[in-house]
Amino acid sequence: MNASAKDAALTRAMNSAVLYHASFAQALAQRVAIKLANHDLDHEELLAVIAQAFVGNRNIVADAAADLTAIKERDPSNTEILTPFLYFKGFVALQGQRVAHWLWHHDRLHLARHIQSRISEVFGVDIHPAAKMGRSIMLDHGSGLDIGETAVVEDDVSILQNVTLGGTGKETGDRHPKVRRGALIGAGAKILGNIEIGVGAKVGAGSVVVNAVTAYTSVAGIPARQVGKRHFNLPGITMDQTLSEPEYTI
Repeated sequence: MNASAKDAALTRAMNSAVLYHASFAQALAQRVAIKLANHDLDHEELLAVIAQAFVGNRNIVADAAADLTAIKERDPSNTEILTPFLYFKGFVALQGQRVAHWLWHHDRLHLARHIQSRISEVFGVDIHPAAKMGRSIMLDHGSGLDIGETAVVEDDVSILQNVTLGGTGKETGDRHPKVRRGALIGAGAKILGNIEIGVGAKVGAGSVVVNAVTAYTSVAGIPARQVGKRHFNLPGITMDQTLSEPEYTI
């Protein structure tokens, strides 16, 4: 392991987190369990729950691997998968939510809520267990992220810090945003209500979005309005955060 070879102080940590495990699934389960265990649900108990989820839905581990690849390819501050696996709270929080989502749909609601609560306490990320999260998702930084119960985040989406995918009040039922494939949500954006953020859409930092955003368009402002020309890529993958006419940066 190159990391421990460069700094012997990391040897024990690297052995525990990576080298002692026979598979990525085992290492991932251990990482999530260590981060989220507490006096209510200790490490061994939580590890058993995570293992059940991994066996019950093998897509969880495959989706986690896709998330790591996405971070490696999109984050200009990172060129590997080890660093986000060990240290990026957005990544670990998302994997915890995947476990909670499996529990939620197996009528283990209070345990799912426990994991949601721990993710919020430990990482400052609050994703409802019922929210539907795709794969190849990058939650960049993750801090202050809030995703509601009926929200959908599809594949290849990137979301920066302090984003809310929320409701508009006390309405019930399907009440949260649907973020389609390849969208990019800028830091501090608030997207409210059961509205669609279209495929390849781009939402500028600090925007408040209360109306649907058409595919391959960019919006910014309070309230958000369309800016610039229609584009033809997936900014959630390219991380192209610039807008034109007028110039704007997420």
